Amino acid sequence: MICARYMLSIGLRCSGCKVSRHTHRHYSFLPDDVKSLRSVVNPDVSKIRNIGIMAHIDAGKTTTTERMLYYSGYTRAIGDVDDGDTVTDFMAQERERGITIQSAAVTFDWKNHRINLIDTPGHVDFTLEVERALRVLDGAVAVFDASAGVEAQTLTVWRQAEKHHVPCVCFLNKMDKPAANLGYSIDSIKQKLKVNPVLLQIPVGSGKNFLGVVDLITNQKLLWKARTPGDDGRTFDSKPLGQSDEPELLQLVLEARAALIEQVADLDDEFAELLLTEYSDNSDAIPSSKIQEAVRRITLARKGVPVLCGSSLRNKGVQPLLDAITAYLPAPSERHHDLVRWYKDDLCALAFKVLHDKQRGPLVFLRIYSGTLKPQTAVHNINRNSTERMSRLLVPFADQHVEIPSMTAGNIALTVGLKQTVTGDTIVSSKASAAAAVRRAHAEGSKRGDPASVVLSGVEVPDPVFFCTIEPPTMAKQADLENALNCLQREDPSLKVRVDPDSGQTILCGMGELHIEIVHDRIRREYGIETYLGPLQVAYRESILREASATDTLDRTIGDRRHQVTAQLCVQPADIFSAGGSCHVAFTEELERQLSAEAKEAVENGARSSYLQGPLLGYPLLGVSSLIQRVTVEAGTSPAMVSACVSRCMLKALKLAGGQVLEPLMSLEVTIGEEHLGSVLGDLSQRRGTVRDIQSRHDDKVLLASVPLAEMMGYSTILRTLTSGNATFSLELDTYEAMNPQDQNLLLKRLSGLL
Repeated sequence: MICARYMLSIGLRCSGCKVSRHTHRHYSFLPDDVKSLRSVVNPDVSKIRNIGIMAHIDAGKTTTTERMLYYSGYTRAIGDVDDGDTVTDFMAQERERGITIQSAAVTFDWKNHRINLIDTPGHVDFTLEVERALRVLDGAVAVFDASAGVEAQTLTVWRQAEKHHVPCVCFLNKMDKPAANLGYSIDSIKQKLKVNPVLLQIPVGSGKNFLGVVDLITNQKLLWKARTPGDDGRTFDSKPLGQSDEPELLQLVLEARAALIEQVADLDDEFAELLLTEYSDNSDAIPSSKIQEAVRRITLARKGVPVLCGSSLRNKGVQPLLDAITAYLPAPSERHHDLVRWYKDDLCALAFKVLHDKQRGPLVFLRIYSGTLKPQTAVHNINRNSTERMSRLLVPFADQHVEIPSMTAGNIALTVGLKQTVTGDTIVSSKASAAAAVRRAHAEGSKRGDPASVVLSGVEVPDPVFFCTIEPPTMAKQADLENALNCLQREDPSLKVRVDPDSGQTILCGMGELHIEIVHDRIRREYGIETYLGPLQVAYRESILREASATDTLDRTIGDRRHQVTAQLCVQPADIFSAGGSCHVAFTEELERQLSAEAKEAVENGARSSYLQGPLLGYPLLGVSSLIQRVTVEAGTSPAMVSACVSRCMLKALKLAGGQVLEPLMSLEVTIGEEHLGSVLGDLSQRRGTVRDIQSRHDDKVLLASVPLAEMMGYSTILRTLTSGNATFSLELDTYEAMNPQDQNLLLKRLSGLL
């Protein structure tokens, strides 16, 4: 343990401690020499790895993270998900349910490298947590259940990593399971993820007899033999593969290594040239360092993904995974961010997560792309066009933090004092710095010479699919509830809160049943408010059936000022699958030339506000395109009146076009035994489900289907009943689909109270 007074003497202190006289219990992981402790602040950028752990639920992300923390010396005891004592799952709800709900950042050292790691959730309801983590990370570790291969949520997180061009390393976990299958997992990665898996290890033993791995690059045999009951796996035997080993294993390694060298040569031209010129007669003589360098180039270019295997729960294979993270995943300097070069050495950072602390207020996570961040300095938020003073700077260690004097580019920092900053905001040192970046961008040929051209792209927030009313126990608690909801919305942008204009009720909108349940529980525990939730409802969307035109005139006198506007426009259905199904506003060429910038903005605002409430049930519109044909504005008319006229005209046209309800269609994956397949299929047919495929996975069947979300309320309970608890399922939003007239009529009657 390290004394807090000793930490204070070298410029570091724990942000969670109020006094410095006690033995410091938070940071048993910190090294004992002053030089190493100072390196906590700013290591060399080439030695930094910003990585995320991502996977399907229950693949073993948090367990793998716990082993990494233990073997790196960060913790002195291995945390267990089942025991509820893990470092990164520190929320009460996470420990009770045994799942990760919000991403947690932790910093540790491994063999002279600094690893900033974010453990992300696997449940689809918390997909935004994965999205915003991958937005700022340089690399990722994808964890797979070796008995299941690529599962539904694995596909989702992989697509998110591809969107942000994040290089990945694959870890086939749970090799100790009887059904674990290396070949099946590799084929699954190749076919479902459409990538080239580069197998770097093969397992020694299988099922309960899984002992370790053979490293195909070095031909080293790594074995974790339990020396005592409860062996922690810290020590393992490493020896070259020799003739004394089993002939079957030797032959398997020989074939796998030859395949590895051939695959690396196919994917990397530099390695292929080396192989042909210097080692054409004996490919086995090629140095392992050359293979490793080539695999690194392949990984960084995203031409292939290294694949390792192990069993985190059984403490096997995690140390080689840590070596692979430092060897193959990129340093911050190896990732190219075009906008950052315009800031040169000035500060440029992205806020990607906000947490609320009762004592300190909002804690903002920043990824620093350039420059240096220091406490007690003013920073400029480009998105909000505001300047704030950052009071303290911290290094994140899950729910504990160390205060530091500065932080350089490539790191992830936690700041105190940024009260207006939200997820997706770009933070720079000053307004002058942003202006200088704009000038450089403009000089280098950027099409836009405005501040938006030097703003880092934020985080894409998915639309909610469920909503319900939420009410405080008494009206005296209404203000407290509003404060709690505001804080939670800043933390979680996928949570939306609105007030129903007709009833005045507060509406809570979320990504799923579990998401809303967790929010409800957090309001009770963290804010001490016993709220009441209304019945859960599906967030439908609306569209239109046909093209329609409308004209409207607004003529109103307010005070001594007359406002007069005439608008003519046309609305028509658009493809709901294109551009995310968003709605569009366009102008005729002649009108585009005539309107001033201010009038054009007012017209667009009026049209887009009309897209928020459809003509049938008041749900937001999807797949509608509007063409503004004529707008006549008399002198003295305010922009607000122009927007109001266009909005009224849009509403008239939308009603003439006829309404169509779109319902969220979910992609369902159910893993069941063959004996229960018939009953599950029968239940799905009653839920208006469409079966897309039935696959075999060892002794189980994997059922892939599309089902309307409205039919999936309480499905987990029904599935447990049908299969005696021997089934798992995952559900994620696939698309929105038009309801047939019969189902739509039933919905309209039910929502209007006629049914």
